[in-house]
Amino acid sequence: MGIDEPKVAVAGLNPHCGENGLFGTEEIKEILPAIEAAKAKGIYSIGPIPADTVFSQALGGWYDVVVCMYHDQGHIPLKTLGFVYDREKQEWKAVAGVNITLGLPIIRTSVDHGTGFALAGTGRSSERSLVNAIEYAVRMANSRKTQMGAGR
Repeated sequence: MGIDEPKVAVAGLNPHCGENGLFGTEEIKEILPAIEAAKAKGIYSIGPIPADTVFSQALGGWYDVVVCMYHDQGHIPLKTLGFVYDREKQEWKAVAGVNITLGLPIIRTSVDHGTGFALAGTGRSSERSLVNAIEYAVRMANSRKTQMGAGR
């Protein structure tokens, strides 16, 4: 994404990150070892961080990206900020957000609002999320191109 040394926060899966195994052991058995492996590769990564606090910290600038454990964990905060409804006009002012799947051999970005069948043909839909998804894909492609050119 063009960030030289990104700060990566990793959300926990279980409430309170499992409370040392009391609410689940995924943090201990899976997530912590993955974070340590990332650190061993020189990736600044921290966590697991409880999902109920990590996103406000990221919004405050503590991290550049948050890795989520499942679909809705990441979509809830993203849609809370990116989907803005005008009650007075009874219409969406903004439906912005990009879904990015990392770790694939290809760049995969997508709109973050589903198919929008309810708005099809009404003239009320917005292209903003699609434009954002395309812009992020281009940004990621340019970053890969730069990294390949630098011999990384």
